[in-house]
Amino acid sequence: MDSQQFREYGKAAIDFIADFYDNIREKDVLPSVEPGYLIKKLPKDAPEEPEDWKAVFKDFTDNIVPGVTRWQSPQFHAYYPTGTSFASVVGGLLCDGLGAVGITWMAGPACTELEVVTMNWFGKLLGLPEEFLNSSPGPGGGVIQGSASEATLVCLLAAKDKMIRRMQKLNPDLDEDLTKIKFVAYTSDQCNSSVEKSGVLGSMKMRLLKADSSGRLRGETLKRAFEEDKAKGLIPCYVVANLGTTGTCAFDPLYELGPVCQKYDVWLHVDAAYAGAAFICREYRHLMKGVEYADSFDINAHKWLLVNFDCSAMWVKDGYDLINAFDVQRIYLEDVKGDLKIPDYRHWQMPLGRRFRSLKLWSVLRIYGAEGLRRHIRNQISLAQHFAKLVQADSRFIVEPEPAMALVCFRLVEGDYLTKKLLENLTEKKQIFMVGASCKGRFIIRMAICSQFTTVQDIEVSWKLVKDEADNILKSDKLHSKSQSIASIDHLQNIDICEKSK
Repeated sequence: MDSQQFREYGKAAIDFIADFYDNIREKDVLPSVEPGYLIKKLPKDAPEEPEDWKAVFKDFTDNIVPGVTRWQSPQFHAYYPTGTSFASVVGGLLCDGLGAVGITWMAGPACTELEVVTMNWFGKLLGLPEEFLNSSPGPGGGVIQGSASEATLVCLLAAKDKMIRRMQKLNPDLDEDLTKIKFVAYTSDQCNSSVEKSGVLGSMKMRLLKADSSGRLRGETLKRAFEEDKAKGLIPCYVVANLGTTGTCAFDPLYELGPVCQKYDVWLHVDAAYAGAAFICREYRHLMKGVEYADSFDINAHKWLLVNFDCSAMWVKDGYDLINAFDVQRIYLEDVKGDLKIPDYRHWQMPLGRRFRSLKLWSVLRIYGAEGLRRHIRNQISLAQHFAKLVQADSRFIVEPEPAMALVCFRLVEGDYLTKKLLENLTEKKQIFMVGASCKGRFIIRMAICSQFTTVQDIEVSWKLVKDEADNILKSDKLHSKSQSIASIDHLQNIDICEKSK
């Protein structure tokens, strides 16, 4: 493909994307395909000779697109949002088009320095303490990771390294291997699966501590766990606090957890992957009270802030904690000598190479502006509140727990079985997509506002789909119960007749 063909086919691809979103409501949110459908359609081997782009594009529209779940459909309410916007798509196109890999500063000066600038902008918009910013006089700073999963693991490994270094200063003869197996990490039993996985990948036991009735990990619970483990000869090393849990969007009280971590010299990492985006709005910043105690903080800009995956923004108070853990030198990686304010980001992450991801974030911050992003967040929260009111007005349903951010969790009063049946039936029909969770031992349905295109009318469409399916299920359940009752009466009458005949 030469540059002229690129102009032609690139425009065709952009037209497809624009049309895809213009017509997003015309298709079901879930595709009507079976597992293995695409494997059967595509050749078993790669082509030996070049193929024409038109043939490639035809296969894309005929075979690939029918198997795409429409994450940006107004009726997509599962998980949490995955961000996208035309501003981000263009930023991503520029990133891919430049074909740069930010191994060192010299390998991409703009790649490194734009990330420094955008992470400073972003951190200020969130209201993070100054010590997290690269623009501060201290050693703190921000870096874009691929995901919150990566950020959690990177910080766990840095915490492990920092703890070993601290202990070796006190005891130079310390057996590093025997000591590391005593390290323990802690988080809430409401954490995302990626937090638990970080313990597996980082070879550190991860204790899932019981959250309170509101889904929050309390300071006293954490302190008790520390004391229990210390009594066993174990060493508390790392804590992951959740600001917006996956199941119900609960917020751990950092103002309780922080002082406990500080007292025991334990690294506190804050996972605010979804809900942290709301902190660009001042009215929600009280939910991160105590953030000054954190050693690291992470938010997925690719969830709620209209930036396409992957763009996970992570800040640390001390960049040297990452450098000490990940610095591996090679002659071919020698770079211009600088200071921490122009970081060598390969020492702040697990991979060596890195994409020019800051272009996406930079594009979105400039095209939308801070106020445009605040309007987006507030609008989605308002839409969730509207849905909650519709559910609360129907006595057959319970909203539980209280709605948080743009997430509403609800269930049928009749019980878990029918709530699960409701979700299963809705999923089978493919017009709306939600997922389940557990709250206080009960099965609930999670309804998240995910699409930037969602309107009040779309919310009412979603509610009608839920309500109509509930009508069908409850009517069917009543008929089933009635038939069972009649069968029981007939059975008793037959027994009575038999008794009399004796």
